[in-house]
Amino acid sequence: MEKYALPKLDNDSDLRGLLLKYCRLIEGEIWSDPNREHKVACLDATTSQQIKKLMDGKLASLAVHDPPYNFIVFDELKEEKFIKWSKKWIKNSFNSLNINASIYIWLGADYKNHFQPFANFILMMRDSGFNSKNFITLRNQRGYGTSNNWMSIRQELLYYTKGAPKFNVETVYTDIPKVLKGYYKNVGGEVTENIERSKSEFIRPGNVWIDVQQVFYRMEENVNGCYAQKPLKALERIINASSSEGEIVIDFFAHSGTTLIACEKLKRKCFTADIDPVFCEISIRRLERFRTTGKTGWQNSNPFVDEIKKDRKIKKLLADKYNLIY
Repeated sequence: MEKYALPKLDNDSDLRGLLLKYCRLIEGEIWSDPNREHKVACLDATTSQQIKKLMDGKLASLAVHDPPYNFIVFDELKEEKFIKWSKKWIKNSFNSLNINASIYIWLGADYKNHFQPFANFILMMRDSGFNSKNFITLRNQRGYGTSNNWMSIRQELLYYTKGAPKFNVETVYTDIPKVLKGYYKNVGGEVTENIERSKSEFIRPGNVWIDVQQVFYRMEENVNGCYAQKPLKALERIINASSSEGEIVIDFFAHSGTTLIACEKLKRKCFTADIDPVFCEISIRRLERFRTTGKTGWQNSNPFVDEIKKDRKIKKLLADKYNLIY
């Protein structure tokens, strides 16, 4: 049971407005971490000058982006405008990466609207300068139910490269459960199954990830108020495979700060940004919390719980609108 829950901050401009006074950044400002040289910036990912300010002449070896593709789902932005918008931050990503680098992009597909924006996005990427490498599926354990269609239990992750980057295959052997059964071949007169013939305790993940738990409120890494939070385990796998210690990883859509936490754990430098000061603040607080407590999220609480308890306006809004009592 969530003790101090927050509604989805993406959907409530009134709540976000009340939280702004507790945020240390405004648009154009950058928070620099003195310990690991991380950066958290409040900026527009499509504005080249702001991205140049964030990078400060440095280049990254890896980009991991989770753009707000839900704009399409909620009819806030038509796919043509979404693609036009995406071209700008993709170009900024390309210019922020080394000559040999990788980029991973989380992107959904609206099944009721010709799989947009996924369909047009992958067509756009043909002229981006990046090379298509793989299409990864993250399988959620739970999907939203339906009675007249297949249940949706997947998240799409596109993998592209620039030049010829390294891939650290030795770092991504995992304990993925061996679930694929079926008769394989006759050995000494006995027909054995696939899982019987597997000799290794660990296997290298393919492009369907069945061992990564979808984030929900009972998990320690959960960040209340953040919509479509990506699992820390998935980010760690990507970072291990496509970067090395000490290198820079960029993420222009920080949201809950998962890329930042993964980089902190794996000794990379994270340059992350978000156009919303609230999500920038959440990212910074999540890093600070991890360093002081070892916890990767808030589970049954939230990043602003101390301020909310003292703020009558926020307490009233949450009580009247969501029946949440602090």
